[in-house]
Amino acid sequence: MKVTDAHFENGLLSITLKREIPEAMKPRRIAITSSTARAEEAVPQMEGSKNP
Repeated sequence: MKVTDAHFENGLLSITLKREIPEAMKPRRIAITSSTARAEEAVPQMEGSKNP
């Protein structure tokens, strides 16, 4: 917290505070991409071997 302003008026003290958030605590944006490849193209298939 940081005091940015303070004033005393009619017997009342008013203090303005500014909350400074460290960079590590700030929310981040993460880009999410989607794949347009079909599922069978993405997973390699083995040919020639069959289970009995």
